[in-house]
Amino acid sequence: MNKQRGFSLIELLIVVAIILIIAAIAIPSLLRSRIAANESSAVSSLRTITTAETTYASSWGSGYAATLDNLGGPVPCVVATAVTGCIIDSALSLAPYTKSGYVFVAVGNTPVGGVNNGFEVNATPVIVDVTGKRAFCSDQTGVLRSNATGVAIGTGAGTCSAVATLIIGN
Repeated sequence: MNKQRGFSLIELLIVVAIILIIAAIAIPSLLRSRIAANESSAVSSLRTITTAETTYASSWGSGYAATLDNLGGPVPCVVATAVTGCIIDSALSLAPYTKSGYVFVAVGNTPVGGVNNGFEVNATPVIVDVTGKRAFCSDQTGVLRSNATGVAIGTGAGTCSAVATLIIGN
């Protein structure tokens, strides 16, 4: 008679326990990596929007765009106008203005004679400490700033320049 050998229940439980321990160690690191990637994407998107605002202002002579909608347009965006600039991708310029776990808002401000002489753009995590830890902003100066709380910075004139933390080399 042949005796069949297999794994005992104890051996299987030990293997499962080892896998769970490894997963418990790896998951927080993966979540931190995802947050860092989302924050890098948000900073890159802010740079794109800031550049698009400058391009918009120099293209139509009407100052900075009033909203994100004016920087993009419907898919496919083929005719650039002051209403639909076709400068940025529709992922950023069409509602709900979310990308990589961040919500984006851009508003032209400081109007003089119907021309927006400034703008404020910010990126706020959809869920603080899950999709991102910091909120970011930029304005017509092109300086990127952040706050460590993840709370929305706001789009009023001068709101971003009041934020203390500068983004350097991110």
